[in-house]
Amino acid sequence: MNRPRLLTLRLSLLALLLCLCTNAAAQQTPIEQRMNPEQFKAAGLDKLSPDELAALNTWLERGDAQPAAAESGETRPPAAERPRDSFAGASDQPVRSRLKGSIQQWAPGTVFELENGQRWRVLKGSMKLSKPLRAPEIEVAPGLMGRWFFQVDEDAPRARVERLE
Repeated sequence: MNRPRLLTLRLSLLALLLCLCTNAAAQQTPIEQRMNPEQFKAAGLDKLSPDELAALNTWLERGDAQPAAAESGETRPPAAERPRDSFAGASDQPVRSRLKGSIQQWAPGTVFELENGQRWRVLKGSMKLSKPLRAPEIEVAPGLMGRWFFQVDEDAPRARVERLE
């Protein structure tokens, strides 16, 4: 081999090793340090207990590609065959129902109870209607990155919400 080719080969191998080391180091960095606080909260990770967060970091560090069920011999049907759950985040279908009682305003912290039994809390957005609405039809629609939005009227602004029950 001539000298320039050998140097190119060595540099390529060095670059590959550097990439592998960087990837390994990233896997050892806790998830809370890999994300900024807004991303961490948007992903719902701020709700994890310290033990749950440690378990997640351990799982990420190992680089597991398969769920634990695969290790125990359990099998899960493909996503297309699994039943869809109506709980927020498990379905991408809008929720349509009626609000229990009346509504005239909302702000962060306001909790809405629907006739279907679901309860939703406003995370972001506020509104004051000119007159109260009695048991209006509402829609809670999915948005990007697992976010959900409450809408009481198509002309009114939507509120970002999270499901409580």
